[in-house]
Amino acid sequence: MRTGRLRLRQWVKEDLAPFAAINCDPQVMRHLPALLSREQSDAHAARIHALIEQRGWGFWAVDSLQEKDEPRFIGFVGLHIPQAELPFSPCVEVGWRLDRAFWGKGLATEAARLAVRIGFEALNLPEIVAFTARGNQRSSAVMERLGMRNDPADDFDHPAVAEGSALRPHRLYRLTRGEWRSRTADSARNGLPQGR
Repeated sequence: MRTGRLRLRQWVKEDLAPFAAINCDPQVMRHLPALLSREQSDAHAARIHALIEQRGWGFWAVDSLQEKDEPRFIGFVGLHIPQAELPFSPCVEVGWRLDRAFWGKGLATEAARLAVRIGFEALNLPEIVAFTARGNQRSSAVMERLGMRNDPADDFDHPAVAEGSALRPHRLYRLTRGEWRSRTADSARNGLPQGR
């Protein structure tokens, strides 16, 4: 699965070291509860890999295809069923985590658009959600570029984050298949790009 600049794929062992570097970057992990050790990062990647094997979809590894040499692993983007019991469960979320060197280029939005398209076209999902800590403006901006909408009445305290933590309050964004189809049709009629 690919766009002009990116490829989504299953994980391989060569992804583990760069993924661990992403997971111990304080800027990348700023809106998550903790940095991950190498062991924790490897275990996280193994769980993601297993879920893709089981379901055929998940948080795919993302390669940048912009490098002059080989494709370069830059993180993950994809779809996931959250393990935590959330106020809006059951649900499927779209999520991402990219190497900081690749921020600000529209890559998260581009890859997430592809994941959302797979969710609605191939998996026939009725709705896809996304959520993030209230202070995470970058991720909120990606969610809005995807056409997702936030109703403040849906915002919630994430049960997997410690009480009292500034990261516990979360914003919830939603996108239905009907909304996505309408937005996609409007963009096509107006000649707007779908990749970024």
